[in-house]
Amino acid sequence: MHPAIPRHSLSAVLGGLVAAGIVAPAFAATAALPAPPVAEQRPHEVKAPHGAVRNDEYYWLRDDTRENPEMLAYLKAENAYADAVMAPVAGLKDTLYNEIVARVKQDDASVPYLEDGFWYYTRFETGKDYPIVARRKGTMDAPEEILLDQNVMAAGKDFFQVGTWEVSPDGTKLAWAEDLNGRRQYTIKVKDIASGEVLDTAITGASANIVWGDDNKTIWYVENDPKTLLTTHVKTHVLGTPASQDRIVYTEADTSFYMGIGRTRSKQYICIGVSSTVSSEQRCTKAATPGEFTVIAPRERDVEYSADHHAGRWVITTNWDAPNFRIMTAAEDALGSREGWKELVPHAADVFIEGLELFDGYMAIGERSEGLRRIRILKDDGASEFVKSDEPAYTMGLSVNAMPDTPWVRYTYTSLTTPATTYEINVQTGERKTLKQDPVPGFDPAQYVTERLWVPSRDGSVRIPVSLVYRKGFEKNGEAAMLQMGYGSYGASMDPAFSRAVPSLLDRGMVYAIAHIRGGQEMGRAWYDGGKLFNKKNTFTDFIDVTSALVEKGYAHPDRVAAIGGSAGGLLMGAISNMAPEKYDVILSLVPFVDVVTTMLDPSIPLTTNEYDEWGNPEKKDFHDYMLSYSPYDQLAAKDYPAMFIGTGLWDSQVQYWEPAKYVARLRAKKTDDNLLVFRTNMEAGHGGKSGRFQRFRETAEQYAFMLDQLGVEKRAE
Repeated sequence: MHPAIPRHSLSAVLGGLVAAGIVAPAFAATAALPAPPVAEQRPHEVKAPHGAVRNDEYYWLRDDTRENPEMLAYLKAENAYADAVMAPVAGLKDTLYNEIVARVKQDDASVPYLEDGFWYYTRFETGKDYPIVARRKGTMDAPEEILLDQNVMAAGKDFFQVGTWEVSPDGTKLAWAEDLNGRRQYTIKVKDIASGEVLDTAITGASANIVWGDDNKTIWYVENDPKTLLTTHVKTHVLGTPASQDRIVYTEADTSFYMGIGRTRSKQYICIGVSSTVSSEQRCTKAATPGEFTVIAPRERDVEYSADHHAGRWVITTNWDAPNFRIMTAAEDALGSREGWKELVPHAADVFIEGLELFDGYMAIGERSEGLRRIRILKDDGASEFVKSDEPAYTMGLSVNAMPDTPWVRYTYTSLTTPATTYEINVQTGERKTLKQDPVPGFDPAQYVTERLWVPSRDGSVRIPVSLVYRKGFEKNGEAAMLQMGYGSYGASMDPAFSRAVPSLLDRGMVYAIAHIRGGQEMGRAWYDGGKLFNKKNTFTDFIDVTSALVEKGYAHPDRVAAIGGSAGGLLMGAISNMAPEKYDVILSLVPFVDVVTTMLDPSIPLTTNEYDEWGNPEKKDFHDYMLSYSPYDQLAAKDYPAMFIGTGLWDSQVQYWEPAKYVARLRAKKTDDNLLVFRTNMEAGHGGKSGRFQRFRETAEQYAFMLDQLGVEKRAE
């Protein structure tokens, strides 16, 4: 992108920063493109307990209050620069946005599900950003009751999101959790459904986790720490009483654990679950007569479990002596230890058990095999069968199955060429019904091809699965442009699901690839363990090895490769940019975790203490040195880097905005190339970007426009 761009408001913003001493006067008035902001360097030492000291010259960009005028001025200057340099592709951005939106059926609705006599569903109205949550009593022909019209609720707000909602057992009241800035600090409110009256409840500083008591007037919820955002207490609130009088029923003292609360499948128990990266624990009380919580089995390092209750027994999924998990059962009163657990589904080295849903007379088990998700039906008499698929790369998972007393199991199926489809299968007869396939106007799946490949790692120890999609007629002649996506952390698997945005790339001749790298859990628990702690660099080398293999096989030209990742996937983007910048021409790095050591040294930063078993604790020198050796911020050097688009949200609760801000500032100072570096801060959003379905498409369109322009991709094929 090289045409001349008017300076306009950019020069005014930068001029003000130069005068204030925040930005150095580094741009030249005669340049075809305006020079980017240059943040002032201010020495700051970051010390580790073992004596290591580093200088962080951009540490001043951190402001927990998000009110520092100098910091805000710098972010606004970067946004103004982004506006200026992106101006030449404004038309392409609009074109992409219109293409993506054209694939959305704007007045769409979800598949209704039956629970306690009501059919619940969400629906969208044409031109509106937010869903309407509604229900009908007994039949879908009954009058509609609107529970939440989120378009009305979001009116006049820069950001709005409903994290969860729950109807009281008697069906008369609705509780929901809403977020107004993307920080994931929710406010819980309650209303009477019939009258619409919002009751006097306003519980602040909560997580998106609500359970109603059997008395229809007590709410159980989880409170967040206002600074660290850690889930600290479980409380109960009685309608009509001030939140200040809410009673604490459980406190989690270990800051390495997350916490949640819910009901069992039988609805007979309310359970508190806590989990860290390597351990979990669950305690339950009877919902009808809540009192002391009984621990199902005490926590133990490297032992994880999740217990559900139905039909008079406990069913437990656990990795106890089973790295890929197994399923066990226990009598209703066999609580307090693992001694009474009996094996139902044994461990398998080649099958990873992800979870299950209990029904009358059978269970549906979510599994992974060869990196693909599948569903197995296991009946109480021992009979077992799999739900079938017809594509080489796909993903399926359990849908909403609100009630256990049915022979029908609902599940969703999708692939890179198949829009999300909801099916239900009768476990007694084998009959399968298609309930809905998400409508995608103008999309013809017959025009696209999906593939599954395996790439050997550089040391030959593993084969890395890769999912690809391209338009029919594509030739593997080494000329195409390619976008490769990856994540590779927390055991999160990146499944080959359909995207409404990706066809805009495929229709322009690009290839889209997902690298299922170590650090995820696509290939079981060992795949996750192989990409964390002292194995973290495998995540990065796996991604690079996939890129090299796909170029070698002719899927892409070596000078037309782009990569995309967000959050911990942004760490991946930062690492590959340092380790193999010559392999990539464009990097799209979204809400990236790039300042690994400094963040993990500070337990006051939200979520830090929960993640010592993911990254390591840099207060220990061996972890410190290893993390430092790949931390993108610390490994930036004076060399050429790819063109980059980096995005963040000022209110991000998962990766604080100052990480990418500092990273961009240091990268601008060190890089020796003239490639474009764009830094976009969403000033009204958090980790997930702007709220509203269309606003997010605008963000995607801008990122894709940047990439297509940098790769020299021509107009879409007609």
